[in-house]
Amino acid sequence: MLSAGIGLGLIVFLIVFTGSFLQRVSGMGLGLVAGPVLSVLLDPITGILVVNVLAVVNAAMTTASVRQWVDWHRFKLIAPVLLVGAIPGAWLITVTGPGLLQVIVGALLLFALALVTMGAKFMPEVRGNVPAVTSGIVGGFMNTLAGVAGPAITVYAQAAKWEQRSYAATLQPIFIVSGLVSILTKVVFIGTGTLTAIEPVVWVCGVAAMVVGIKAGTRVSAVFPREKARALALFLASAGGVTALVRGLLAL
Repeated sequence: MLSAGIGLGLIVFLIVFTGSFLQRVSGMGLGLVAGPVLSVLLDPITGILVVNVLAVVNAAMTTASVRQWVDWHRFKLIAPVLLVGAIPGAWLITVTGPGLLQVIVGALLLFALALVTMGAKFMPEVRGNVPAVTSGIVGGFMNTLAGVAGPAITVYAQAAKWEQRSYAATLQPIFIVSGLVSILTKVVFIGTGTLTAIEPVVWVCGVAAMVVGIKAGTRVSAVFPREKARALALFLASAGGVTALVRGLLAL
């Protein structure tokens, strides 16, 4: 039991450190990297719930250091509608078995990553408030199911030609809201998850990894290319998405 707890703690520390580091440098990473891994390591509901909680803390810590670049107008468009997408996402969890849910998590993540990496070439430029609001609704749905709101908003950011530094900074308070909305929707309103059954080692190692990851990311953010950090986050997320998809299919 002790060795199993240590092993779990080390994996959580490594994956959360990597995600937090990449998020501080590029704007997103924690949900992308940790979501699929923890959904396999724990289970699809508990794993994503842990990611939601850690994402709130991580984004709050990161927001403090990038707040001067936040586009609060776009934040006000996207953040309130996250709840609209979170409700059907939480409902889907109540009617889906663990294997199928893992398939959905993996497939949804891979689809979102395909849009982010390849969609920019074919995406027309968008203007106005409707695309921003739409990205918030889709982001709320994806965050509740898979722990990743970033890809949906990234697609909008690419189409709207949103400046990278402002976009990366604005994602942080959006992640705070999306995480809180997903937690409250699943735990309080629908009752599809519980925080009390999660082993303490997960929280201890997760929070410690975030602190170290954010500090490391802050130190190198001025010299570490954001595009390389983003590419690494997308690669790791793709590997995790494939793993979750295969594990879910095998469970079925």
